[in-house]
Amino acid sequence: MNRNLLLAGLAVVAVAIGGFFVMNRDAAPGVTELGSAQAQTTSDIDTSMVKEMTIGAEDAPITFIEYASYTCPHCQRFHKDVFPQLKADYIDTGKVKFVYREVYFDGPGLWAGMMARCGGEDRFFGLVDLIYENQRTWTQGEPAQIAANLKKMGKLAGLTDAQLDACLQDGEKARAMTAVFQENSQADGVRSTPSFVIDGKLESNMSYDDLKALLDAKL
Repeated sequence: MNRNLLLAGLAVVAVAIGGFFVMNRDAAPGVTELGSAQAQTTSDIDTSMVKEMTIGAEDAPITFIEYASYTCPHCQRFHKDVFPQLKADYIDTGKVKFVYREVYFDGPGLWAGMMARCGGEDRFFGLVDLIYENQRTWTQGEPAQIAANLKKMGKLAGLTDAQLDACLQDGEKARAMTAVFQENSQADGVRSTPSFVIDGKLESNMSYDDLKALLDAKL
């Protein structure tokens, strides 16, 4: 998916306002707080609550960062066709430390990221798998229906309605996540998804065979 990520990062907050209002009609102050992000710079936002999500050995010889959007079909295909092989051959064997960084092109992508983080580090990558596996279904409908679809997946992972409501209505967290996305994507020069930063070098989407050749050459 190719778009202007920095503009999208600003626009996604405006898109998200409507969805948060639908999901949280009794908490209008939270909506106003989220909307204020459009007038803020990333330096005004506390991003310490947004943890980097990683799997694999900390001392692995290769650091592999993926930039991906939950609503991007190319990202879905990567996670269906390539990531399982990458995990089995390189992450689980201690050769690659994998870092997953979310890109928010739209409100639903941001809400999915908030839901995925609701269960903490232990449940994060399992929820990411569920989100991609069900991409064609949970993204359908109006904002309230999309939120309900996301909550269904969260409940499959053992989260409660109360936990999920709190996560999906957390305007401060949404603002911080958007700021982190903007900072990281700008620093790494990311302009499309999925994109990879492998040992500091930006790479575009590729087949597993090409990725394997690249990683083996580094090893």
